[in-house]
Amino acid sequence: MKLNCITVDDEPLALGLVSTFVEQTPFLHLSGSFGNAVEALEVIHDTKINLVFLDIQMPDLNGMELARILNLTDSSAQTKIIFTTAYNQFAVEGYKVDALDYLLKPFGYDEFLRAATKAKNYFELIQENQANNEPEVKDNYLFVKSDYRLVRIDFDSILFIESLKDYVKIHLAAPAKPIISLSSLKAIEEKLPASNFLRIHRSFIVAINKVDSISKNAVHIGSTDISVGELYKDAFKDLFSRWN
Repeated sequence: MKLNCITVDDEPLALGLVSTFVEQTPFLHLSGSFGNAVEALEVIHDTKINLVFLDIQMPDLNGMELARILNLTDSSAQTKIIFTTAYNQFAVEGYKVDALDYLLKPFGYDEFLRAATKAKNYFELIQENQANNEPEVKDNYLFVKSDYRLVRIDFDSILFIESLKDYVKIHLAAPAKPIISLSSLKAIEEKLPASNFLRIHRSFIVAINKVDSISKNAVHIGSTDISVGELYKDAFKDLFSRWN
């Protein structure tokens, strides 16, 4: 597939470089180059744009503000962002607006191509799911976004999932390390099969078949003890009844 792209940067040299990188990448098509985010927003609304290579520090409307606007509209479903900036302090904000990647200036074509390939893989995955009329979650795994990548997680590998404010920490069976994703626990819960997973606390979801033992108000998975929240007592009773 070929992705329709625009480049946005108020520095002419930086804009020209990124635009050149787009033009020399076979699976990208340059649909326009813009020196400010206001013009870019108009094009995104009027044209199908898959990918925006977007500077952050710009006058009038900066790149982060443009990204937030897109997140509030239907455009966020078809248009994704790769930030191109000289400032690394915006990385966390980049996660919050669901950017696909974050290129720190100065960067070369190899770094650009790596980020562009991530975008290509992302859109191919979405296209495949749509073609098969499938949701993001498939038979026995789901995808989560972690470190600007879509990471596949098999349901059978999950021990429990923990909420950490704006993030979730997915604890996996050894030797795999936990995966941290910028997401809510509710969003993850909606992607899990209810027959295999149970929310027992506002901050925890457990994999039922990974529970080693149950006590009066807690479940135990390996060396981890997870208390049952008051709002989840009824669900826990159902689980408890399965063990009797």
